[in-house]
Amino acid sequence: MARILITSALPYINGIKHLGNLAGSMLPADVYARFQRARGHETLYICATDEHGTPAELAAAAAGQDVETYCAEQHILQRDVAAAFGLSWDWFGRSSSPQNRKLTQHFAEVLEANGLIEERVDQMVYSIDDKRFLPDRYIEGTCPHCGFEKARGDQCDNCGNLLDPTDLKNAYSVISGSRNLEVRDTRHLYLLQTRMADRIRTWVDGHGDWPVLAKSIAYKFLDEGLIDRGITRDLAWGVPVVKDGAPRPGMEGKVFYVWFDAPIEYIAATQEWADAEEGRDWKRWWRTDAGAQDVRYVEFMGKDNVAFHTVSFPATILGSEEPWKSVDMLKAFNWLNWYGGKFSTSSKRGVFMDAALEILPPDFWRWYLTSNAPESSDTAFTWEMFASSVNRDLADVLGNFINRILKFTEGKFDGVVPEGGEPGPLEEKLFADVSARLADLAEQMDAIEVRKSAQALRALWVVGNEYLQEAAPWTAIKTDRDRAAVIVRTALNLAALYARISTPFIPFAAEKIAQAFSLEFPAAWPSNDAAVELSSLPTGLSVRAPEVLFKKIDEEMIAEWTARFGGAEEG
Repeated sequence: MARILITSALPYINGIKHLGNLAGSMLPADVYARFQRARGHETLYICATDEHGTPAELAAAAAGQDVETYCAEQHILQRDVAAAFGLSWDWFGRSSSPQNRKLTQHFAEVLEANGLIEERVDQMVYSIDDKRFLPDRYIEGTCPHCGFEKARGDQCDNCGNLLDPTDLKNAYSVISGSRNLEVRDTRHLYLLQTRMADRIRTWVDGHGDWPVLAKSIAYKFLDEGLIDRGITRDLAWGVPVVKDGAPRPGMEGKVFYVWFDAPIEYIAATQEWADAEEGRDWKRWWRTDAGAQDVRYVEFMGKDNVAFHTVSFPATILGSEEPWKSVDMLKAFNWLNWYGGKFSTSSKRGVFMDAALEILPPDFWRWYLTSNAPESSDTAFTWEMFASSVNRDLADVLGNFINRILKFTEGKFDGVVPEGGEPGPLEEKLFADVSARLADLAEQMDAIEVRKSAQALRALWVVGNEYLQEAAPWTAIKTDRDRAAVIVRTALNLAALYARISTPFIPFAAEKIAQAFSLEFPAAWPSNDAAVELSSLPTGLSVRAPEVLFKKIDEEMIAEWTARFGGAEEG
């Protein structure tokens, strides 16, 4: 049994996340976690709200709340909507936790002791009208690289380049819109990434199995030359800058940069998990001197987060010279776009997780977002594509098969798994086909090929419909009840198998299928021996057809959602 540690990019605290956030990190991580648990591996899936930095302060101000209260409320909202989507985190922590504060301060101390942090007099943008320095996200302007006019002070969302506020052209204050800005001296701590460049490159070189997207982003920043990054900001909300347990002289009123403390929360959230229940040991997941050398650590994130996780966070982990576990597989995703543009939390553009659940069950969204995962390129969401995927795959293939065979069993075999007859050539062919397809599905899932996994799963659903159509139990029962019994028994076993292998993708529907057979849920992942798996249901077992699993989406519904959320007119 392996031990697998999974983290997905921490969602910002500033409001419920949109479908793009879900598709690019949290959902594929959940699919992978559910698969590995089903295989019997000890699996720990950790996530948390990212609560520090400018977005939290700005969102709290807009809501008329103090930032601490705002973050506490939003954490609960994000946790609850994620649970409604079936995200099976083992722990959903908070980057404002005492554990993260202590660990962030610890890393800063050891990095400084190792000569990788130094204090510098820096020049930062000061807003005369606001009477304060403007940290990265308090300032926007034109990107010096691509000309995008709403680039933030830390990163351009258009071209992906990392920035400093002083890089921006035509800059203005996000607080007041004032352009009455000037550059003033201020003291900050810098992480000397330049000293770690060779070591980080060697570390990246050692991960040749990463997806092309993750590797290309990592090498882009390495090839262009790493820069030393400021890791403190002039903010009130965050992890205070200390030295020897007391406020650091000259750094009063400053906190650590959110991108310094947020990745550390992966470790701290695991500490939160361990502290919540006696007997849990966080060190065996994160310290290689305590057993973590046997852990396979997999990170999931959108491409805009890759630079921080292939440069800055590794610089922290490796530069500490302490025995911390580093990532083995970094699964990066492109963007799910909204009709050619971007989903946006700040602009409220697109469909958000809470609104999505108001109009359809979670499995509809889970299936579409995984079967169309933005792995090799950006993917554009449209209502028409969404409806087509749901209707074609869920309703017409899986839902149709489950409904047909269970209704037929109720009508012709008194709702029980029938006995009689022996498998024939058609079943032998089915066993061979299903065995091969089960092996392919497990291989794609293990390789974290999300779209290919969904395609492999759908192919298995199709096999069931093709078998039923060719075997035609409704014809066989007229002349040979034993032959009909074999067909029905085989098809019922297929339906039960579908509950098991569909669970990572559509857990709610999978559970309803399992309940139709009174089966344990969730169940272990099947072997690749279809002859065994398709004869596991005991004869005489009572079965019952569930309600329609997937109601089709029609044009009227699409028109209603387009009017509510936008879409076609934006395209």
